[in-house]
Amino acid sequence: MTATSIIGTAIARTDSAEKVHGQTRYAADLTAPGLLHARLTTAYQAHANITNIDTSAALKVPGVKAIYTGKDLLPDGPEPASRPMAMLARDKVVFYGQPVAIVLGETEEAAEEAAGLIQVDYEPLGVNVDPIASTGKDATPIRSRDIDAGEGEGEAHATVSGGAEMDVSDLGPNVTDAVAFKRGDVEKGFSEADVIVERTYRSHSVHQGYIEPQAMMVVPDPVGHLTIYTPTQGQFFVRNMVANALGLEHNDITVVPMEVGGGFGGKTCLLQPLVAATAKRVKLPVKLVLSRMEEFLLTTPAPGTVIEIKSGAKKDGTITAIRVRGVFDSGAYPASPTNVATLISGGYYRCANLDLEGVEVITNKPGVGAYRAPGSPQATFAIDQNIDEMARKLEWDPLEFRIHNISVEGDPQPNEEPWPAIGAKEVLEALRTHPLYTNKPTGPGEGIGIAVGGWPGGVEPCAAHLRLNTDGTVNLSLGSMDISGTNTTMAMIAADTFGVPMDQIRLTTANTDSAPYAGMSGGSKVTYTMGIAVQAAAEEARQQVMAIASAELEASPDDLEMIDGVVQVKGSPDASLTLSQIATMSMSFGGKYIPVSGNGKSAVQDKAPGFSAQLAHVHVDEDTGEVELKHLVVAQDVGKALNPAMVEGQIMGGAVQGVGWGLYEGLIYDDNGQPLNPNLMDYTLPKLDQTPTLEIILVEKTSKAGPYGAKGVGEPPVVPTAAAIANAISDATNGARVSEIPMTSQIVLEAIQKRDS
Repeated sequence: MTATSIIGTAIARTDSAEKVHGQTRYAADLTAPGLLHARLTTAYQAHANITNIDTSAALKVPGVKAIYTGKDLLPDGPEPASRPMAMLARDKVVFYGQPVAIVLGETEEAAEEAAGLIQVDYEPLGVNVDPIASTGKDATPIRSRDIDAGEGEGEAHATVSGGAEMDVSDLGPNVTDAVAFKRGDVEKGFSEADVIVERTYRSHSVHQGYIEPQAMMVVPDPVGHLTIYTPTQGQFFVRNMVANALGLEHNDITVVPMEVGGGFGGKTCLLQPLVAATAKRVKLPVKLVLSRMEEFLLTTPAPGTVIEIKSGAKKDGTITAIRVRGVFDSGAYPASPTNVATLISGGYYRCANLDLEGVEVITNKPGVGAYRAPGSPQATFAIDQNIDEMARKLEWDPLEFRIHNISVEGDPQPNEEPWPAIGAKEVLEALRTHPLYTNKPTGPGEGIGIAVGGWPGGVEPCAAHLRLNTDGTVNLSLGSMDISGTNTTMAMIAADTFGVPMDQIRLTTANTDSAPYAGMSGGSKVTYTMGIAVQAAAEEARQQVMAIASAELEASPDDLEMIDGVVQVKGSPDASLTLSQIATMSMSFGGKYIPVSGNGKSAVQDKAPGFSAQLAHVHVDEDTGEVELKHLVVAQDVGKALNPAMVEGQIMGGAVQGVGWGLYEGLIYDDNGQPLNPNLMDYTLPKLDQTPTLEIILVEKTSKAGPYGAKGVGEPPVVPTAAAIANAISDATNGARVSEIPMTSQIVLEAIQKRDS
């Protein structure tokens, strides 16, 4: 250990200086001898057969080396129902903006010009844009649902189970999955209720809004080995997907993870198989960097939803029944978080009677992916508004009603698994004494709203390696991607456990050839799972150090202590060895000790759900519907704040993204499936002057398995924000309920007018 533990102290990110000084290299900065630049030709139809692709004019552009179409890369067989595997559309396109050809040029300009000259002829088919209409039996089929699409990215982040898999064979041709959770007798529950609230809530698809666009460079060697440089949240996932797509062995591919310039679930594997396939064919390096418009046209946003909820409660505050019917718009590829969203819609609050159903449907929009707490913001926007409205109709204080009903440890989830130790009640109680709650604003148009929401927590096996150098410094090698400052936390854990100052730890994110295995950086599981592996690696290495020192100092290991990199006999500091001396003994010619090298592994199965309760203060202009979000208080259970500064930063970032969900963001499509706001001029991300005063309250309810009791903190803060704002709008407008996000001034004004009708 160090003289004073650094756990729980605020420490700046170890990569701060490089980023501030512009020294961080991103994938778009890379080059290689013979590099070819790739540009895409994308579809201008949302659903159509491809009758012809003419590349003759494009091939005449000087500097163009090659052009590939879907038939070049996959001549026959069914077109894959997985985004990464479906590299280029071959027989038909299924969403506007889908890549249909890729051009490789010696310059970006040549590739860009040629991509615009490719002529594609289409035979239009029926377009499915509305998810409800797409569930119908008479809807135009998009593809056969017999084709396996693999596990959806949203579900992969959550690691939840249970629920009855529903038979979709009798449903519409575009329904690809359905799940149900049932408990008790909901009709009996509704008959016992004094108040029933029934509403339908809608959300649009939302882009992750990262700064760095999708980018990658693939370099082949003369014997066919591919090295892929890419910003990804899961380097082993990329390696495996590319290998599967190209029919290669894993050892034929090396993924070099680059700095991720924002991901939030959207940087996994998308176009890497396509670029790798072309690089392998031309036997030259190929780089692709998407434009901002392409980001909106063809990447993997969060799904839109339509969620019907009916809930009932008694005057004594007992929730008697909850019925949910959720439709999740997966875009053109099955990948939505239907299971987790359906589960949490009936899991926050104790209720004896549940009837929850979630349906995944494909539409002619870009296939969806993960976005911070996949499915939870949409489900929470719906269920928490219903709970809030019931409380007010029963004349219960909305906060007290939630505390009265909130699930606690041991209560059954809808899948009948008991909740582990959760802080849902504690984060609500943390708002009780806040001045914004105890002294509610009372002016015209002023209102406050409360919401609570959480994330089940993800788990995945991982490993870490720690090695002592002969100068006394320590190398920590990981395979996990640092998308939120987790490397700094891992270095803190290693330093504290091994017993050296943090500046003696050098952390390396190694490539897939040399890194210990790590899963996807997502689902709020990196610190929770990788932290355990780092602890184990550091402890194993520490024991090796103590064994060498014990032999050299002729003292029992129990009589030794290591403080700030020096091993000494307790009470006799003169009898000591430095780490440099110990390492040299184990790494020199003729040495008699094994090199100090610790391996740590983790396969934790106990999940640690995280909860956030939020208190929003808004002002609503009832004449225009304009909403000003003035203040947002976020109380979050973090288990143990290993680095409070970074934990608060994560919570602030998540809450601001929640503001975007609630008030500003949403991809809009016309009836022909053409996006109407595929750029930053028309797609609104919250700006600084649209960000409220943020206040963070850390609640520490430690987990049983996480390092030092820590939990994941990245997902929960985005979950309840939109619901809290909606509840505040209702409070400010004497009961006007907004059931669609984003809550634009037009939608808010319509809710006010509906209240008055």
